[in-house]
Amino acid sequence: MRVAAVIVAGGRSSRMGRDKAFEEINGQSILTRILARLKPQADLIVINARDGQDQYSKTGYRLVPDILQISTSPFAGLHAALQFARHENFDSVLTVPCDTPFLPDDLVARLSGGESDAVIAASAGQMHYLTGLWASSLHAKLEKFLFEGQLFRLQDWAAYCKAVAVDWPVEPYDPFFNVNTPNDLAEARRIAMELLI
Repeated sequence: MRVAAVIVAGGRSSRMGRDKAFEEINGQSILTRILARLKPQADLIVINARDGQDQYSKTGYRLVPDILQISTSPFAGLHAALQFARHENFDSVLTVPCDTPFLPDDLVARLSGGESDAVIAASAGQMHYLTGLWASSLHAKLEKFLFEGQLFRLQDWAAYCKAVAVDWPVEPYDPFFNVNTPNDLAEARRIAMELLI
């Protein structure tokens, strides 16, 4: 199975006040940490970024822009990822947000362990709708979803394609901890320092 990984970085980081993907934890940016976790798990890694996010073009990774103009939802990133996977003939696409510095090393292995075309990560009773493995064949279903005028929310899409969830433990830390605010960043730095990760 050929898997493309798409790091969804199209948000505005409004609660952080600056682009959170480039904030550092133990001397590494969050983006660098994500890339290191994904490299052994995917055949190709690309970054989904909207126009004006020029710093991502300096990473050396291919950029996949949004097609849908939805500023309030990461759905545009998922849509761009599925379009990319279909056009580039990947079997599946893994989507992850750009603010999760502790992603698990077994993410693809566990998400691809079942029969479903759509599998999302979960932890502590919370669904992480943007962290998922999606069969590229879902592209047709996605177009139908859009044509029917469905809400542009990831949870609506997950329900529409009958996504199943795979749960991860949260000890000693939640692998899907995401950094949205300066307080989150401080907590991520504490976790990384204490656990040497």
